[in-house]
Amino acid sequence: MNKYDNEYRAKLITCENAAAAVRDGDTKHFARTLGSPDISDIVDSYTWFVSESSRNMVQVGLTQFIPAYLHQIPKIVMETMDVNVAVATVSPMNEDGYFSFGPCNGYLSVMAGLCKTLIVEVNENMPFVYGEAMIHISNISMIVENTVPLPEILPMDSNPLDLVIGKIIAEYVPDRAVIQLGIGTLPNALASCLEGHQDLGIHTELLCPGMVDLIEKGVINGRHKNVHTGKHIFSLAYGGKKTFEFMDGNKSFENYPSSYVMNPGVIAQNHRMTAINAILQVDLLGQCNAEFLEGRQYSGTGGQLDFVRGA
Repeated sequence: MNKYDNEYRAKLITCENAAAAVRDGDTKHFARTLGSPDISDIVDSYTWFVSESSRNMVQVGLTQFIPAYLHQIPKIVMETMDVNVAVATVSPMNEDGYFSFGPCNGYLSVMAGLCKTLIVEVNENMPFVYGEAMIHISNISMIVENTVPLPEILPMDSNPLDLVIGKIIAEYVPDRAVIQLGIGTLPNALASCLEGHQDLGIHTELLCPGMVDLIEKGVINGRHKNVHTGKHIFSLAYGGKKTFEFMDGNKSFENYPSSYVMNPGVIAQNHRMTAINAILQVDLLGQCNAEFLEGRQYSGTGGQLDFVRGA
């Protein structure tokens, strides 16, 4: 029997009772993690980043986009927001009384420590990930159990051009490099082009399935990293069941808030740091656009510029 079982049962409530704790006028943070609901029709919604799931809502005005460097968001939250309620999906509790936010952190761990009421949804399918992605039961206000399949966000198939570009980029990545890959078909294609490399490490905003494949094959092991030796450092991750099962309880994966992972000063400490990102447009002067397309907000600043500066 876990010594925290009694406290767990005391905080366990129904979804209806949890919803009753949210009052009109409250400032709420609903973590956009795996399994998060779309509640834009009942709240004034704001986002720091525009993705496929929020792009149309931003376009029609249901969600307001707030541009910001990703590493600065936790600081902005701490200095400007008074959050009444935060809601997040977590893994089951371990024997030490800790839950994990799983593959997704960003600024969630910071928000969880600031809010007045923290409601967690325990999903048995959520992997337990280490680093600063854990929250102790003593810091949780209410617990709701809801085990459902986690959404699988699988990379799109790479096209032949992605592989051509990936092979060219791979030639510029030295052995023992610490890599960061952005989102999209090109970064995943590049991952497949790195299979001939040795002793790579990871310090990345977004952990993608292509990176996990390289870890399983021993290409990425982090043994020569001068910061977090042997650890795969990230702030967000996506993939499918295979990825989540591989991460679950695997102490080589460490998830930290964006204030740490995307801090250019921290990034710069990594020897042979190599940041690889995709952009939407580049002009004849070499100016790059990664956020705006066809007259609308397509993406966001995210951590791309943080890694460009840090690397």
